Amino acid sequence: NVVFWWGVGLVPAITLPFLWYLVVLWYAGFWENQSSDLYRRQHIWFVFILLLVGGGLLGLALGMFLLLTPPWQFVQLRIFLRWSVLGVPALVVGYSLYIMLCIGLALDALARPGPVRRVMGDAARQRARPWFTAVSITLLIVGLLTIGVMGWVVQDARHRPFYDIINQNLTIIAILDLIIASLIGVSVVLLGRAVVSYEVFTGKTLPRRGLWRHWRRTIFLAAGYSLLVGGSMFLDLRPIYSLLLTALLIAFFYALFSWRSYRERERTIDSLRPFLTSQRLYEQLLTQSDPAAVDITAPFRALCADVLDARMAYLTAVGPLAPLVGPPLIYPISYRPALPPLADITRQSQNPQMPIPLDPEQHDGMVWAIPLWSERGLIGLFLLGRKWGDGFYTQEEIDVARVSGERLIDTKASAEMARRLMTLQRERLANTQIIDQQTRRVLHDDILPEIQMAIILLGGQTENGVVGEAVNTLTHAHKQISNLLRDMPTTKAPEVARLGLVDALQQAVAHEFAQAFDEVVWQVAETAVYQAKTIPTLTAEVIFYAAREAVRNAAKYGRGEDGMMERPFRLTITITWSSGLRVQIEDNGVGLTAVNPAQGSGQGLALHTTMMAVIGGELIAESTPGQFTRVTLFLPLNQGN
Repeated sequence: NVVFWWGVGLVPAITLPFLWYLVVLWYAGFWENQSSDLYRRQHIWFVFILLLVGGGLLGLALGMFLLLTPPWQFVQLRIFLRWSVLGVPALVVGYSLYIMLCIGLALDALARPGPVRRVMGDAARQRARPWFTAVSITLLIVGLLTIGVMGWVVQDARHRPFYDIINQNLTIIAILDLIIASLIGVSVVLLGRAVVSYEVFTGKTLPRRGLWRHWRRTIFLAAGYSLLVGGSMFLDLRPIYSLLLTALLIAFFYALFSWRSYRERERTIDSLRPFLTSQRLYEQLLTQSDPAAVDITAPFRALCADVLDARMAYLTAVGPLAPLVGPPLIYPISYRPALPPLADITRQSQNPQMPIPLDPEQHDGMVWAIPLWSERGLIGLFLLGRKWGDGFYTQEEIDVARVSGERLIDTKASAEMARRLMTLQRERLANTQIIDQQTRRVLHDDILPEIQMAIILLGGQTENGVVGEAVNTLTHAHKQISNLLRDMPTTKAPEVARLGLVDALQQAVAHEFAQAFDEVVWQVAETAVYQAKTIPTLTAEVIFYAAREAVRNAAKYGRGEDGMMERPFRLTITITWSSGLRVQIEDNGVGLTAVNPAQGSGQGLALHTTMMAVIGGELIAESTPGQFTRVTLFLPLNQGN
């Protein structure tokens, strides 16, 4: 019985170094590319170690067989197995060489791994390498202890039987067995730590907090179970008591883990409570005063501080929603980012589920860029700095950041759009009431008395002079009515539907604003004219009015307050089609910032920016004081169709 268990214990001692070598080769990408330096460097050694493992298992089987047979049988085979080199048994020399090769080649693969195909594989290797190195060193110690024990037993077996060695050194062998088993357990724990630290074997880009928790709880359960079983054997308890204690231990750990899971769920809900509470958008929109802008700063700070535990964060909207969302959100408040242009990050945002790693040196300490998506495409970027404690973000935290960032941008854009439309509606209602009252007043106080006077004059006098005065009075009244009708807003919708977007815009500029510019330059692509006719009428009307507003602003404010310019005032309108309709309106006037704010409220561009966002497009205004003002209207292809 002792010989059997001794042999069973030697099987993992022989195979464990080789299995670890296999794990490291797989981790280092040994089989991913046969032309890599790692494969060329170690494939011959791999075959040699495979032969050593086979020889070691065969030698173990022969040794077990000889131990179970009488000493006078198979004498030559016993002499061969006891063959030594310089007084050291050949088995010990071979096993020592085998251990050194396995651990040394594993360390070489860890230091110079092969190519990696998975996303963030290099970061995963860097994160897990210390744990793999610790496992290799632990297994090296296990191998050295095993070599020492084997050398001692084989050397002592030349002078006395194997059974005498075991019986006389049972305590020493038990202590050595405990040390070796403990080291193997430590290596297993270290390997598990490498797995959960960056999920090097699961293929995940980021570690999962849930896997880390389950692994830690499994370690606690295994430690408690081993202590219980060891204590039962030490106290020589009856098997039924050991079974009852085991059942109690499992029930206790199950209850403890369930309670911890419930507490973690409550903690998660508490941390997300700022996102679950109502923003009361409906009440804010229906208030009697002007609707206030929705504040998403508090949920954003709660997300960064309580959920993500980030040192710094930066949330910005891109695309059509950027004008509605406003300036980026920054955490903490004192942080002043010095980030490069985000166009490169935007171009890399192809996979909605894949975060983009960043170089902290080039991005002011930011380490992750999380693309935020909606049905209309990319709507924002969520940049995260390092965590407090220099830990790594888990997959769950990245998912929470993505969903929360998308919700914050969507909430802000929707609320701002509703607020602007509600403000516009109130202004239109007020203007309608003013125009109605003004019409009533003019007709009642000015026009009707004059018409009445004309009637009296015409009815009581027939002389030519009096009739002429009546005609003049009626003419003056007619002029007032004409002026009133001219001041009322007009619509160009029939022209847009009948002529098309491009022709209607050209007609409006020629008829309404031709005198405002010294020169009007049109650069229209034929493809854009054809494709613009396929845009739905309502969508085309939104683009038409936005372009008309940009031209009107250029005509009204482009020359400046005094209306004097040293160079000819030129308006350039460019209409192209590239992945959508692009209308660019540019003038060489004084620029936006040089205009007196009292001349315009800015509500026009804000309104049309909102309307462009409603149809899935965007309005971008650019200006350099004293050089130009450029307004770009863009409608993506999928929205135009």
